[in-house]
Amino acid sequence: MRHGPRAALVLGLLHIYLAQANFAPHFFDNGVGSTNGNMALFSLPEDTPVGSHVYTLNGTDPEGDPISYHISFDPSTRSVFSVDPNFGNITLVEELDREKEDEIEAIISISDGLNLVAEKVVILVTDANDEAPRFIQEPYVVLVPENTPAGSSIFKVHAEDKDTGSGGSVTYFLQNLHSSKFTMDRHSGVLRLQAGATLDYEKSRAHFITVVAKDGGGRLRGADVVFSATATVTINVEDVQDTAPIFVGTPYYGYVYEDTLPGSEVLTVVAIDGDRGKPNHILYRFLNGHISVTESDGVFEINETSGAISVLHSPAQLRREVYELHVQVTEVNSPGSPGAQAIVPVTIRIVDLNNHPPTFYGESGPQNKFELSIYEHPPQGEILRGLKITVNDSDQGANAKFNLRLVGPGGIFRVVPQTVLNEAQVTIIVENSAAIDFEKSKLLTFKLLAIEVNTPEKFSSTADIVIQLLDTNDNVPKFTSHYYIARIPENAPGGSNVVAVTPWASLDAEGTSRYNFYVKAEDMDGRYSLAEVFVTLLDVNDHYPQFVQSIQEKTMVLGTPVKIEDAEEPNNLVDYSITRAEPVNVFDIDAHTGEIWLKNSIRSLEALHNITPSGDYSWSLQVQAKDRGSPSFSTTALLKIDITDTETLSRGSMAAFLIQTKDNPMKAVGVLAGVMAIVVAITVLISTATFWRNKKSNKILPVKRVLRRRPSPAPRTVRIEWLKFKRAKAASKFILKEDPPNENCNNSRAGVTVPPRAPALPPPPKIAQRTVPTVSGSLTPQPPQPLPKPKPLGGAIQSSLVSELKQKFEKKSLDNKAYF
Repeated sequence: MRHGPRAALVLGLLHIYLAQANFAPHFFDNGVGSTNGNMALFSLPEDTPVGSHVYTLNGTDPEGDPISYHISFDPSTRSVFSVDPNFGNITLVEELDREKEDEIEAIISISDGLNLVAEKVVILVTDANDEAPRFIQEPYVVLVPENTPAGSSIFKVHAEDKDTGSGGSVTYFLQNLHSSKFTMDRHSGVLRLQAGATLDYEKSRAHFITVVAKDGGGRLRGADVVFSATATVTINVEDVQDTAPIFVGTPYYGYVYEDTLPGSEVLTVVAIDGDRGKPNHILYRFLNGHISVTESDGVFEINETSGAISVLHSPAQLRREVYELHVQVTEVNSPGSPGAQAIVPVTIRIVDLNNHPPTFYGESGPQNKFELSIYEHPPQGEILRGLKITVNDSDQGANAKFNLRLVGPGGIFRVVPQTVLNEAQVTIIVENSAAIDFEKSKLLTFKLLAIEVNTPEKFSSTADIVIQLLDTNDNVPKFTSHYYIARIPENAPGGSNVVAVTPWASLDAEGTSRYNFYVKAEDMDGRYSLAEVFVTLLDVNDHYPQFVQSIQEKTMVLGTPVKIEDAEEPNNLVDYSITRAEPVNVFDIDAHTGEIWLKNSIRSLEALHNITPSGDYSWSLQVQAKDRGSPSFSTTALLKIDITDTETLSRGSMAAFLIQTKDNPMKAVGVLAGVMAIVVAITVLISTATFWRNKKSNKILPVKRVLRRRPSPAPRTVRIEWLKFKRAKAASKFILKEDPPNENCNNSRAGVTVPPRAPALPPPPKIAQRTVPTVSGSLTPQPPQPLPKPKPLGGAIQSSLVSELKQKFEKKSLDNKAYF
């Protein structure tokens, strides 16, 4: 195919143009999620900090020429980003706010110096949890009737959060859930009255509830955050008619005086509707049938609308001093609905001449004597709280004014108040504590005087105030004398009283005629005092009757008496008596011969068995032999009697024992078991001894040299104490015995026998020209020693009786647990 010259020319020009052409640069498109390229589908969180490098523009030039980057915005918008022209780095220069601007339009361009390529891009601003919930349509004020049922819906709150996702979801709750009568639905924001709760306009007219709205939380600048907001809901309670009328100024008392005219107003009863929000009108009237004096009697009348009570007659025509009325008030409701009612008592007193004196009252009514017990020396200014005294004058005005004062020893107490109008509580206060002393006076008596002040009659009344003082431990024990001198016979028996000292040993005027020692009196607080005791022995007849045996055992056959072994008769004549027997009224004794027999009413063993507590036939009697000398002495012996009859005696001892135990078979079993146990124990001991003896005899032991040490002597301290004791003659002869507690014995226990104890006494003071021995140590009880002059009879038996009596005395003393 041949071409024309024209075509050849065009082709040539095209080759020239292509040889000289320069192609434009272009951006790389790296897709979603890329941080470099042409910003296609690029998004940025709204909480990105200003100054952050957020993206890099990236492109190329076909000819490889240097390229530059640019970004521009519409003049009506903010320039949010800037770009480095050489490297294409894009930087955030303005804060982002998705809630105001959720996307940004920009024009990016790339140039090689000759060609410029521009593209329009849209940058999406993504949400961050940077917004808090906000309540709408505030303030929240709601009016709720007080009779709204529990569980009812009251109000609904609403809050919005501009964030998206969980950061934009809102839940609701009450700030103080436990102290509120209300509850909140957490999703809908509906406020309800709690189950079981009620509203009361009269108690609380408004409630203020704080509601909290909280978002679901989200990320903000790399951290999880939750935002909340609060709003106050004011609930005004609307009053409804549900409360009875209320009286104001109760109690109501009115007075009609001598100069009161008929028709005069005495007092006014005031009542208001208990429903303060919408009060109703009130009507007043006397309540008929409730009292004996009403409006119909023509004595008083009441205004229906004002409640004013007036008297219709002169006071001289009124038959009573006191009128008790009852006023009823009724609310005026809308037609068809009953009105609420209330009743109040009204007391009207007719005041005449001054005819009532002051009167004292106790807890149970009028009283003219008041008694109280207090401890001595109460603190100054202390109130006698045990006295409940009220004083009242039933007159009115000046007739009821009177003074109070105490009549009696002055300066000890004072009375408050000193002037009274109508009525007062009487208080008595300590003025002088030192004068309230138990040792000076155990009883204080006063007259409480009430006397009218401004009346011509000067009526008065009195009440006795009797104050019983109780002792306190405020004094050191004191002896009645600094020393005591006593004279006693040399043969004074054990147990005789010597001033405040009891001899417990045989005394012999020929051996020692005088004793002296110190006695210490000490209370529980450690206060004490000392007194010296001097004892002089007088030489008189000191022989006692003596039994042959102090403990005797006898067997009595029914119908036959037994005789106690004769006692010596140093004074020739001895009288016998039974001093103790259990049970009593079983035996008689001949006072001259000592013969003992059963009473005539007891004729058989069966009768004895019925009156014996233990059901056996054994008795223990204490028989006394008393001489007729001057002074007279006596001795006792213990007599044990087993009673049987001739038939039982003929059966032998075993038969008698079985008969005695027929009503108590366990006793026989016990005796048999005891005998068997003793036999077994003896057998075991014999077998054991035989075994060890045979075992030792079968051994060949090596020869040993046995060295025996001389026994060590007793410790010297024991000997020294014995010597000291032997030297203290008075201590070996006397012990201290307390007298019955006196009225000032604070720490003593009444009825307690005081066992001897060794007090730590100081050495006695020296007394000039005295040679009597003194004892400054403790006073210790000593066992009775045989009398020197009487001839001993039955020494072993007598020692046994003395030992038995001494053990009984010591056991009784230890049981009482009393000390010096």
